[in-house]
Amino acid sequence: MSTIRALALAAKAASHDLAALPGPARSALLRGLAAALREPAERERLLAANALDLAAAATAHARGELDTARYKRLGLDANKLAGVAHGLDQLADAPELLGHPDLRRELDTGLILERVPCPLGVLGVVFEARPDAVPQIGGLALKSGNAAVLKGGREALHSNRALVALIHRVLADHHLDPACIALLEQREELDELLAQRDLLDLIIARGSKAFVHHVQANTQIPVMGHAEGLCHLYLHRAADPAMAAAIAVDAKCSYPAACNAIETLLWDRDATLALDTTLAALRSAGVELRGCPATRARHPDLHPASAEDWDSEYGALILAVRQVDDLGDALAHIAAHGSRHTEAIVTEDAAIAERFLAIVDAADVFHNASTRFADGYRFGLGAEVGISTGKLHARGPVGAAGLLSYRWLLRGHGQVASDYGPGKRAFIHRDL
Repeated sequence: MSTIRALALAAKAASHDLAALPGPARSALLRGLAAALREPAERERLLAANALDLAAAATAHARGELDTARYKRLGLDANKLAGVAHGLDQLADAPELLGHPDLRRELDTGLILERVPCPLGVLGVVFEARPDAVPQIGGLALKSGNAAVLKGGREALHSNRALVALIHRVLADHHLDPACIALLEQREELDELLAQRDLLDLIIARGSKAFVHHVQANTQIPVMGHAEGLCHLYLHRAADPAMAAAIAVDAKCSYPAACNAIETLLWDRDATLALDTTLAALRSAGVELRGCPATRARHPDLHPASAEDWDSEYGALILAVRQVDDLGDALAHIAAHGSRHTEAIVTEDAAIAERFLAIVDAADVFHNASTRFADGYRFGLGAEVGISTGKLHARGPVGAAGLLSYRWLLRGHGQVASDYGPGKRAFIHRDL
């Protein structure tokens, strides 16, 4: 038996005990993990491991072997660890989902049907950079009663290894098998993991579009993809200029490497004041601006935008700017170039805003708010395993609820289906 299959089998076995764990025990486990992340000695150990990865990544970045976005996502610091710990506390305090029926229906006297949420089983989570994803994903797996096999990028090897060791220590302290959270370290192990369709119930793929497509093309396990985030901010002619500028700066500059950062700014031909105010704020923040001909006619200092700019996820302080005729033109551009991640409009026209919210086909659609709010922690989910841009099972930031399935439980007293139907006994179908 291969090492990868043995690891997946151990995770499957450990998942049974985890799924049967009472809610208060899972909450205590999450609080224990949060407390461990706050321990000064643990924090220093994690930051030291991350420093090794950052040193190697700096060399790779200088050689052009590691792109800027992944390099930026690699770093850990005390604030990031504190945020992850707070998210784990949020998860611990969140309502218990497992074992609590979300539907109870009396089919007939003494014949009671329940729909009960249950774990998926074993998750395979593959991701690039972002070592803070390890405790976030681990916490969500534990909250939802799922085991998880993690495959992180080689650029974060030391950080991932240290974080999983911390999780294993907390699991052992709570008398749980550490095998329920496993880490793969070698690139060649990925395809073998993707072959374990009888042991893994879902693959969650986080990374570039090409990376997610590789995963989808090489497994028969269902895949939830978290790929590119090509997000837009649209300044409608009724946009408040100061609000537009503040939202644009936050959405582009607060974390340019994030998948929920904007990459394109659209503006109505009559939204000139909002455009001028916004571009001035973006320039002050150090953003490189690339404009269409109409935008450059008003702001000649902008770099010319090429056709490729409308389809580029920069992950850096670069923003493409395009004039549109009206809402319909903006919607057409978003439909043609967006990645169905997060889209936002700035306008004081409530009817226009509602039309935008109703029509845009994306996981997250915002009015007068930064795209950076598209995040499991900010949504109150505690954390996220990723932002799903697909439409099946879960969409947007995927928290614990997105990692559950359900079972139908029926309790009766000897009833048989052939007694029911036209001319026979009638169903009650009364919701309890």
